[in-house]
Amino acid sequence: MTNRSGKVDTFMETVEHPHKEAVEYLRTAILAADPELTEQVKWNAPSFCYEGTDRITFQLKSPDVQLIFHRGAKVKDGTGDFSFKEDSGLMQWRSSDRATVTFKDLADVKAHEKAFIDLVGRWIRA
Repeated sequence: MTNRSGKVDTFMETVEHPHKEAVEYLRTAILAADPELTEQVKWNAPSFCYEGTDRITFQLKSPDVQLIFHRGAKVKDGTGDFSFKEDSGLMQWRSSDRATVTFKDLADVKAHEKAFIDLVGRWIRA
């Protein structure tokens, strides 16, 4: 996979997380969702960028498998104008332009994989 980062591979070798297998599974799924996505380590976790802007970041401090869907490091001006139609039920909104998606384990990830990949594809272009 050409958009996979060796730096993130190296970082993930050192990660201790109770659901590391699920994190790696999602990492691969996110990168496969769009060839224009890139990854880096940001906030001590894998983060996925689209057109140079961070859009999805793992929250590895969570005991579950948690990802933050955002529109960059800082809240964008005009977030009152931002809207995103989300009907999968996976997103828990934290502010007008930030949400989390949480899975309990790899089985939970696989059970919601199709909806999650669709969500990623739509989110990165929102």
